[in-house]
Amino acid sequence: MRVSPSDILSRRQQIAAVALAAVVVGAFVAPQVYGQTSQTDSKVAVVEITGAIDSSSSQYVEDELREARHNDSVEAVVLDIDSPGGSPGSSERMLTAVERTAAEMPVIASVDTLGASGGYYAMLPADEIYVTPSAQVGSVGVIGPAPMPSGPNAGTTAPDKGSFHPDDARATTETIQEVFLENVMEYRGDELEKDREEVAHARMYVGVESVENGFADEVGMTDDAIYEAADRAGLSSVEVVSGLTVDEDEQPEPIPFIEADGETVAVASEEADLSPHQPLAVTPEFWHERFGDLDFEDDDPEVPTNTTDADTGGEKP
Repeated sequence: MRVSPSDILSRRQQIAAVALAAVVVGAFVAPQVYGQTSQTDSKVAVVEITGAIDSSSSQYVEDELREARHNDSVEAVVLDIDSPGGSPGSSERMLTAVERTAAEMPVIASVDTLGASGGYYAMLPADEIYVTPSAQVGSVGVIGPAPMPSGPNAGTTAPDKGSFHPDDARATTETIQEVFLENVMEYRGDELEKDREEVAHARMYVGVESVENGFADEVGMTDDAIYEAADRAGLSSVEVVSGLTVDEDEQPEPIPFIEADGETVAVASEEADLSPHQPLAVTPEFWHERFGDLDFEDDDPEVPTNTTDADTGGEKP
């Protein structure tokens, strides 16, 4: 009895092979528009969400998307994302800005390397999410804060001012986690092949797997996302623009990725305005790379080594 190659390959190998073939074909079929212009009146704006998400980066994205909405020549937006997440509040600001923009024009998200936790949260309102076969996507959750010194401080005006009980920190983290999960289920629920409990496990998925389980929509590069955005906007030719609100030389430099065991796992920045004493929507790898091993009192909760160890069931945006 003859055994066909499909009998030998595992399902995941088959998926990866098909996805790779799709990317190769797309490289020849889709127009290579990123970074090129055709001097048309209609433009696709590429907005980068790169590195750890904090108040500065969220302000930049808000300004870029606001300008895209008010610029009559911009017909569609592509979010070019490489982020491990960051501040839940800043991620929420990005999500709101993306939602407002998607209500006025096509918005396509593209993840070449990493779109996790708060980075994934920010792109939820996009019309479609494109990922490369090896991109890392997901990590839906929030990591709770490291403990702070408790007890009233000298000069406080109320008995509880300056103190923060671990139970309060846990409750805050759980509330943020619930908001994160609710939004994931609202925006992706129809596509997801996983139930709410599975999503809350905060797993990371490679690109081909994320398309299969509904965390993403298509396998492709940023050029493919631009082509899709242009097609949805009804454009026959495209001028691609970026940095709508600042000069190119003044744009914030991308935050470098961290290499661990031969793989890119997270992003670190000494400049990002993030505190380990607040809930963070980041990957566990980013947390430990950025903050290291903090000292904890026996009565305080430990920082989870992975999201499933957390009391809250995971991390968040």
